[in-house]
Amino acid sequence: MRRLPLLFVLALLCGLLAAPAFAAGALPKAGTAAPAFRLQDQNGHWRSPADYRGHWLVLYFYPKDFTPGCTTEVCTFRDDIAKLRQAGASVVGVSLDDTKSHAEFAARYHVPFPLLADTDRKAATEYGVLGSMVGMHYAKRTTFLVDPAGNIAKVYVDVDPKANSGQVLADLAVLKKAAP
Repeated sequence: MRRLPLLFVLALLCGLLAAPAFAAGALPKAGTAAPAFRLQDQNGHWRSPADYRGHWLVLYFYPKDFTPGCTTEVCTFRDDIAKLRQAGASVVGVSLDDTKSHAEFAARYHVPFPLLADTDRKAATEYGVLGSMVGMHYAKRTTFLVDPAGNIAKVYVDVDPKANSGQVLADLAVLKKAAP
């Protein structure tokens, strides 16, 4: 009787260890160029960081549409969009979900900014945010503040979905004051 739970735990551990370990690359550092990509948004439009040159870009990666933390995060950015735009920033969300899922997510929560579908995981890999658990891949909750020249100005790792937008707004004000 005691062997059954032990065998279950061993089988689970073997499954975790046998799951493909897809290691994300290193996070881009502040001061380096934002990695390029070209992805479709929830409306089928192709987007790239280069589209936002001359403006600040809040590029946030999130794990999955319709999950509690991701819903909180998208709604917080949605609720702060006027302040972010007034500060000269555009917001773009990225996950591994497809455009159909993004369209449904954006419609349900009235998202006024692009949600990009990184279905081939290339952008998440380039930004060092690709994670995997038990063989399932996801984008780690990470935000990049990109300056008007296309360089990473700030990186937020393991962000609080409710607080991230406020952090970005505060840092954006400081960074804009420090800019020549």
